[in-house]
Amino acid sequence: MADRVLVTGGSHGLGRAMVERLLADGYRVINLDLQPPAVPAGHELYCEADVTDEPQLRAVLAALVAREGPITRLVNNAGIVRPASFEATDLADLRAVMALNVGGAIVCAQALLPGMKAAQFGRIVHISSRAAIGKATRSAYAASKAALHGLAKTMALELGQFGVTVNAIGPGPIASPLFDRVNPPGAPATQAIIDAIPMRRMGQPGEVAHMVASLLDARAGFVTGQVLYVCGGMTVGLAG
Repeated sequence: MADRVLVTGGSHGLGRAMVERLLADGYRVINLDLQPPAVPAGHELYCEADVTDEPQLRAVLAALVAREGPITRLVNNAGIVRPASFEATDLADLRAVMALNVGGAIVCAQALLPGMKAAQFGRIVHISSRAAIGKATRSAYAASKAALHGLAKTMALELGQFGVTVNAIGPGPIASPLFDRVNPPGAPATQAIIDAIPMRRMGQPGEVAHMVASLLDARAGFVTGQVLYVCGGMTVGLAG
């Protein structure tokens, strides 16, 4: 049976590219999302779940493990953005963003860890963002993604002894529906973002999916606790 990978938020955007790449690599991919994909692919298994509903999420994950067996690879991709200036940032929005972007990642990892520890093997990848090192009007989002960096490093320290690696990937500007929703195409501010990228172009979802696939590989066993940016050079020279 093919190795299993759980991807949260795999029905659209970056998550969809990850699911398609991992299926192409021969994995059995479990897509955990609120909505099904428009076009299911290959041996994908779609499971409906609200990642912010802890009791429901834990029940779904327990049922998955009971039915599928140990799942030793996890991509915490599900996330939301609530754009606002710092002064206008609402704590309700902060709680919502943290619940999905960070809380869901914690619950998913906790649910799959027993199987990883038993196998003495595991790969966990948190999808962060370049915004974690600072971006105007993204206070809640940036805080949640920076939290994933600290979480990855702490998990790496605790879980390395069990053969489990934990890393974070920080995409820069990627051509995706999520980017377009908060950065209107053709707007001067959007063009300024593109102009600031050394590669002078937007990244593609498949380029993020490639990095995810690389970190999930069994041969990537000595890379852990790292934050790797897929940003066309945009973070070069910035603190991270």
